[in-house]
Amino acid sequence: MPINITMPALSPTMEEGNLAKWLVKEGDTVKSGDIIAEIETDKATMEVEAVDEGTVAKIVVPAGTEGVKVNALIAVLAADGEDVSAAASGAGSAAPAPKAAEAPKTEAAPAAPAPAAAAPVPAAAPAAAPAGGNRTFSSPLARRLAKESGIDLSAVSGSGPHGRVVKSDVEAAVSGRGAKAAPAAAAPQAAAPAPAAAPKGASDESVLKLFEPGSYELVPHDGMRKVIAKRLVESKQTVPHFYVTVDCELDALMSLRAQLNDAAPRKDGAPSYKLSVNDMVIKAMALALRDVPDANVSWTEANMVKHKHADVGVAVSIPGGLITPIIRKAEEKTLSAISNEMRDLGKRAKDRKLKPEEYQGGTSSVSNMGMMGVKQFAAVINPPHATILAVGAGEQRPVVKNGQLAVATVMTVTLSTDHRCVDGALGAELLQAFKGYIENPMGMLV
Repeated sequence: MPINITMPALSPTMEEGNLAKWLVKEGDTVKSGDIIAEIETDKATMEVEAVDEGTVAKIVVPAGTEGVKVNALIAVLAADGEDVSAAASGAGSAAPAPKAAEAPKTEAAPAAPAPAAAAPVPAAAPAAAPAGGNRTFSSPLARRLAKESGIDLSAVSGSGPHGRVVKSDVEAAVSGRGAKAAPAAAAPQAAAPAPAAAPKGASDESVLKLFEPGSYELVPHDGMRKVIAKRLVESKQTVPHFYVTVDCELDALMSLRAQLNDAAPRKDGAPSYKLSVNDMVIKAMALALRDVPDANVSWTEANMVKHKHADVGVAVSIPGGLITPIIRKAEEKTLSAISNEMRDLGKRAKDRKLKPEEYQGGTSSVSNMGMMGVKQFAAVINPPHATILAVGAGEQRPVVKNGQLAVATVMTVTLSTDHRCVDGALGAELLQAFKGYIENPMGMLV
């Protein structure tokens, strides 16, 4: 019987993607684990592994096709011993190629949009028993996590395509929710609130009639811009934002930063690290979340999710939008480790080479526009986070100290909170903890 290969859900929020490249051709023999294609999402380009073994009988969706829906038929495998031509001719009746794979060609969207954070993971095609009978199919990341955690993959229920075990299934098993149970993919997503459907914006016709013909050009939205628009609308619709602002003096931090950079060991003539103010902001935010654990939370309708570590996302501007790579367990890392990790994540973010687990999740975020000369702003919360810190520029301002006028380098920061789980007093406590580390930065070293 022919084996259908469908468009995989490469992240919990993916609804469609671009089939960038086929790495196999019709007639090739593939086995489980072989890389067969490259799929572009709104954030990154990722490789797709074969789950089953067989011969490529027919490629249904050609390379370069945009907007291919998750679970849409993209290719057909002939099983061992099966006639390849028969499998290819039966591809249309087995599962017709989805219209979505062709329609987006007229939209000129260069990247495929991912859905809202709360979108459920689609059931990835009819689950088929593994070819080996007792063999457990799993992603490379899931296998690595299972090995590190001492989890038996055969005891984990897979929620990926064809029952494949993915990262979220292993995480659920580690926490005691996934072994020998129904697929646990919903557990890692529980932190994301179920938003109301995002309203449609004004139609092209209603907007364009306001302008003189020939006075404009139309630039189609790419996938990333669509996702950003959708998530921001959902965040503002579902999260009651509350804002707290404080000023932080930076002189002590700037002095310590200079000392630490001067003391950096050198290798091949280059320093082993170069701390930025943003690196120290990330560390201060992580320590503040550690010190005020009631603010290190996420909201769900049934529970308050209290996080054990401060996984701090950092907004990075990239062509066409932004992405938020995450510094995991930032409260435990040294400033030099945070600096080097952030430099690596930032570079790969701009190249769109981040893996989903490097930008999905997290417990809070930092958005720094100080380097752009912005004095103060308020950021929009990125669910499932309950907080985001907006950081302005450090600038010399007059201050009063002991009744005397003085000059200090001052930075204004604004904390946006989800008022369902972080009230005003709790948000203020978190900001005061952050301010304490910024103004007494030696506390970040001990």
